[in-house]
Amino acid sequence: MSETQKVTVERTIPASVDAVFDVLSNPERHQALDGSGFVRSVDHADRIQEVGQVFTMNMQGEHMGGEYKTDNHVSGYAKDKLLAWKTAPAGTEPPGWEWLWELESQGPDETLVRHTYDWSKVTDKKLLEKVKFPLVTEDQLDDTLGRLAAEATS
Repeated sequence: MSETQKVTVERTIPASVDAVFDVLSNPERHQALDGSGFVRSVDHADRIQEVGQVFTMNMQGEHMGGEYKTDNHVSGYAKDKLLAWKTAPAGTEPPGWEWLWELESQGPDETLVRHTYDWSKVTDKKLLEKVKFPLVTEDQLDDTLGRLAAEATS
């Protein structure tokens, strides 16, 4: 396993912090944001409004043998500042990786967005053998930020 167990990218997006947060907190929009190509659609989701919520996504990836579903357990929430969730195969508890979005207003029409993919808490040896972390690359995360910028400014 590599010493680095998380990847973080950041970008200043020319949109207000509430516009950016509005996009991120709506799982219906996550497919449009996904730079990895794994997200296919929402299976079940409400707008993210609190820690403890779970939203389910339809996914596709060879690392899981094709189509699959994930349950995303909201682990961090602060309106216009922070969103985080831990992803798990549907019906299971999260095995330790987390997606973190941190937002900092840079004025009325600019937001610094920091996006982190953290797998440092994955301890399941079989999972670590099956899934070669990082499953999503830094370039794919950066692409996600570009997509978020397009969505938040359209």
